[in-house]
Amino acid sequence: MLDVTVHDDVQRLSFSTWRSRRAGYSVSVFAVRGVLIDSAFDDVGPELMAWIATNPVDGAIITHAHDDHAGNAERLARAGVPLHVAADTEALMRTPEPRGLYRRWTWGDKPLLRSVAKPFDHPALNVMPARGHSHDHHVVWDPDRETLFAADLFLSVKVRVAHPIDREDVRMQVDALRAALTLRPARVFDAHRGLLADGCGLLRAKTQWMEDTIGRIDRRIDQGWNDRAIMRDVLGGEQLLGYVSFNDYSRRNFVANVRQTHARLNARAAR
Repeated sequence: MLDVTVHDDVQRLSFSTWRSRRAGYSVSVFAVRGVLIDSAFDDVGPELMAWIATNPVDGAIITHAHDDHAGNAERLARAGVPLHVAADTEALMRTPEPRGLYRRWTWGDKPLLRSVAKPFDHPALNVMPARGHSHDHHVVWDPDRETLFAADLFLSVKVRVAHPIDREDVRMQVDALRAALTLRPARVFDAHRGLLADGCGLLRAKTQWMEDTIGRIDRRIDQGWNDRAIMRDVLGGEQLLGYVSFNDYSRRNFVANVRQTHARLNARAAR
């Protein structure tokens, strides 16, 4: 299913399937200045390519290698669409990875990038690292129009789940949020929610919530609490997604993520 919404110079292409909707997800591809930002997920590839057939683009930017953002990069490259892909993102897109059943059910397959991608840059769009949500996460900044395409930087104010530390770092997300706020964007587009009303206000609220939540977890770690007790006290216990994903995307991971970075910070302070 494709739903197109126009926001002045930006078209939001919102993609979903019955399975992704059942899981509570849709994902957006944004078209601006003749450029696609991201490529959605494999199950909606035919719809994306049909849209491009009647709306030609100069190139596409892939913000990170997750299923719902890079799922059609191979289709685009094979069709001759030039791609802007950071080196670490491209490496992930070309490397097979284990994918949990919940990801395969929600997003379908994730074809590897096998074609040689023509390089692409747009002079008006800056692709900026915003690591945290993933270690290869980027955002796209249009300074002339004061518009931030935030990919998965926002998602919502209170995101209580995380992937394991080898794929996500919640402390780094705070740094990325602070960096985004220094841009003072007039518009913020989120990959799942579209145009955010009061984007800066929401980014500030998320930054504050994450700082407060990480601080609460840090204090309990110092007091000797275990992860399960911290999760119940600070995050309200595990939710269904944590069990369905076999702890791949869970509240328990959020606490473990903070603990592992907490130990790293303490070791650095002790030097």
